[in-house]
Amino acid sequence: AGMNGTAIENFVCVIFNVSFMNCTWHVGRHASGDTQYFLYWKTSKKEDFTGCQNYIKDNYGRHTGCRFQNVTIENKRAYFLVNGSRNGQNIQSYKKMFILYKIEKLTPPLNVTVNCTEASHGCEIQWQPPRTSHVKRRACFKYEIVIESK
Repeated sequence: AGMNGTAIENFVCVIFNVSFMNCTWHVGRHASGDTQYFLYWKTSKKEDFTGCQNYIKDNYGRHTGCRFQNVTIENKRAYFLVNGSRNGQNIQSYKKMFILYKIEKLTPPLNVTVNCTEASHGCEIQWQPPRTSHVKRRACFKYEIVIESK
């Protein structure tokens, strides 16, 4: 139910620094200025939806995103629902499912060291894998080294 073009658009979520997640969206094209959106999410179909506790707002005070803390990825899916209201009129709701590990932005590798010696005319570069909540095997990571100048 609800008028076409009132649902949110461009819904994107990203997980960063291991357990933080931001979700953002754009206000629907045909949503009036007094439209307010509400985000709910859950990590299994059996659970009840939980509402956002920390909204990101635009200059008009409309909710355009949500910040989450202590998100555990494991190999969970997340189900999102964004609905809205304006002066008692129905706003189209929006539903989306993400597999959480696919939206994680990894931290850079840790403890990067570079050791160059004249004797070998070369450099040894070492590092440790990035911090992540769900990848246990080092072999899962692939790295690329870009040397910008000699």
